[in-house]
Amino acid sequence: MTDKLKLDIPVLLPQIPDAADACVGRLVATLKAKPGVEEAHVLPADGETPAKLCIHFDSAALPMSRVREMVRAAGAEISGRYGHARWQVEGIGHERRARTISETLCRVPGVLQADASASGSIRVEYDKERVDEAFILAALGKLKVRPVQRTGSEHVGHDHSTSDHTDHDHGDASHGEGAEKHGPGDGHDHAHANFLGPNTELIFALACGALLAIGFAVEKLVAGMPEWLPTAFYVGAYGFGGFFTLREAIDNLKLRKFEIDTLMLVAAAGAAALGAWAEGALLLFLFSLGHALEHYAMGRAKRAIEALAELAPDKATVRRDGQTTELAVEELVIGDVVIVRPNERLPADGFVIKGSSAINQAPVTGESIPVDKEPVADVEAARAKPDGVEATSRVFAGTINGGGAIEIEVTRRSNESALAKVVKMVSEAETQKSPTQRFTDRFERVFVPAVLALSFILLFAWVVIDEPFRDSFYRAMAVLVAASPCALAIATPSAVLSGVARAARGGVLVKGGAPLENLGSLKAIAFDKTGTLTEGRPRITDVVPVDGASEEDLLTLAVAVEGLSDHPLAQAIVKDGRERLGGRDIPTATDLKSLTGRGVTATVGGETVWIGKAEMFGVEGIPALNAAATDAVAALREGGRTTMVVRKADRDIGAIGLMDTPREAAKIALKRLRDMGITRMIMISGDHQKVADAVARDVGLDEAWGDLMPEDKVAAIKKLAGEDKVAMVGDGVNDAPAMASATVGIAMGAAGSDVALETADVALMADDLAHLPFAVGLSRHTRGIIRQNVFVSLGVVALLVPATILGLGIGPAVAMHEGSTLLVVFNALRLLAYRDVAEQTS
Repeated sequence: MTDKLKLDIPVLLPQIPDAADACVGRLVATLKAKPGVEEAHVLPADGETPAKLCIHFDSAALPMSRVREMVRAAGAEISGRYGHARWQVEGIGHERRARTISETLCRVPGVLQADASASGSIRVEYDKERVDEAFILAALGKLKVRPVQRTGSEHVGHDHSTSDHTDHDHGDASHGEGAEKHGPGDGHDHAHANFLGPNTELIFALACGALLAIGFAVEKLVAGMPEWLPTAFYVGAYGFGGFFTLREAIDNLKLRKFEIDTLMLVAAAGAAALGAWAEGALLLFLFSLGHALEHYAMGRAKRAIEALAELAPDKATVRRDGQTTELAVEELVIGDVVIVRPNERLPADGFVIKGSSAINQAPVTGESIPVDKEPVADVEAARAKPDGVEATSRVFAGTINGGGAIEIEVTRRSNESALAKVVKMVSEAETQKSPTQRFTDRFERVFVPAVLALSFILLFAWVVIDEPFRDSFYRAMAVLVAASPCALAIATPSAVLSGVARAARGGVLVKGGAPLENLGSLKAIAFDKTGTLTEGRPRITDVVPVDGASEEDLLTLAVAVEGLSDHPLAQAIVKDGRERLGGRDIPTATDLKSLTGRGVTATVGGETVWIGKAEMFGVEGIPALNAAATDAVAALREGGRTTMVVRKADRDIGAIGLMDTPREAAKIALKRLRDMGITRMIMISGDHQKVADAVARDVGLDEAWGDLMPEDKVAAIKKLAGEDKVAMVGDGVNDAPAMASATVGIAMGAAGSDVALETADVALMADDLAHLPFAVGLSRHTRGIIRQNVFVSLGVVALLVPATILGLGIGPAVAMHEGSTLLVVFNALRLLAYRDVAEQTS
């Protein structure tokens, strides 16, 4: 169901005006680039009224959860009128049930969006001024659905992060006036139909089959039995076989929907009315057995996701106030020191402060080889800026320690760890529909009424041909059963669920069916240079002072100003500059201002200092560089160096040359992608064209686009996207607008970066490009499975409809119908066993 939303969302911007302006620019550029967004702009704060993000978007293409992630990634926060809840529940056994629950929740006044998946995940966006969680849980209770507690790193079934919106317009399709009112506790007593445990539906189906078999045996094999006895067994079979089907049919009729469950009940009732009790019982037996087996099969994919949540241990050994105690991981707080013994799983994210070991990070990042870890050099610096800790000292919850005992300082609570966020995002990804699923939903809305019309016409076949009404009615019911699109409804969701679960197990987070499908159809990929194709750790190679300045003058100014910035080049200048300066005093810099994509300015000793690209000078009122500085920059660029020019007041101080090392794994990954049929791979960079060309040659790329400002990168991606589907691969931090403009945005190193996790459509948890071919290969395999499933689903319907018109009975039709449903589900489950080509050859 497409729901056009128009929202004004109060957002909390950074307090610093320049930072707020940059945040607004990033946010608007990122949102406008996303498919489904018609308009996005930010209204400035007015007195006590906070700034508002005004956005018009299609919620089917862009869920509110992604809007929230992009707001956070841009540097803003959403304030708290609207809530976001996510539950893992019992009571959803199949895709049609999930769809019924989604549509029922969407009718609750105050609910903006609601999505449910067959694996039992429910995500709801709601207006706290019109409805609360108790109201929504009451609505779920009426549907015999209840939240369950999760174990492992995510102990609570829902997420309390909030968002605020006002002046919204849902349209009649979203919230009908006649929606049923729910109150706290109304029908929500947790009593539900699965009183025999999770296999209740299967037990009922088998009981139906047993009673059917006994009744048939009594009727056909035992002479002299009263006529009512086999009928009594058949009636019992009807009771067990129709129990869950009747409940589903009632819920659908409340929504004025005529689904397969209702069709089956009508067909079974019709068979009973005609005296064909055995055939009606057989229909219900096959249908209920098919449902139960579908539930079981989808449960396998669900368990694959739940297994992620169970990777983190429940307990942790903590040293507090000199005492060592064992605590539940939920009780850990930031700053706790945790002792991890050899071969234990790590209970929390943090950094190593004592001991060395090789840690198996495969459960989180998918890396096949254990990674050596060592203590941080400066604990205070790591504590002040945990996101800046080197990968050699950073550790994650759920990973496995090697042979050495280590001590780590906790940097995230258990529900905020990288693993917990992956589990949360994977669960939400299950509810986000792929393009194929949206197409099949539209197809069903046309197909089902057409089938009903055909069946109604067939009811009057006795008028045209010489046959009793009984036969015409039977044929019409058989056509209804044969044409029901059960397999089509589950064909795509089952494949998406399995594909997302398999990707997460391999260290790749895919946010829903759309990026999973699109990734497999790509022919072009654009790569950011720094941190993607290169190590992202540039080093100073040259220091070239000009006009009588000394190397010390140049470096002290550069280190003072860049110490206020968190850009990778700035961090490199600070780190290497301090080493070159030894213990010399560094002046204090203040009033840092960023000139996005060009450089920065600050005040040192009362005078303005500029540091940035040569192109920053000579434009927008900034005087041009003198000849000596221009020549120094040209010489460094000829050598493939990235250059930063330093000016103080009206005097050019000199240029600094830096070089980043190309990743060794990049060459191998790019070759594998080319072998897989990715015909065009381009590097885009804000660096000078000559530097970009040098790096491209090193990693084996033919195309490199340099001298690109952030807005130029967006334009470049849009140009590529206009020619064909394109992915953008970056770090997710500085590339958010460009990644949003691509068909699929892919971020690397997401395990250590909240911004990367929230920005990307696909996140490579490890800082390793080698996982990209795995993701592309899995996506292509998923697309193939989806196509097979859709072909089987439609093929069976195309075969059965004419067959039933020509006389095929309801029993064989139901058997083939349910068989095709199980076939597509088990076909989708093959994705859980997908192996990368590199794994197969290793």
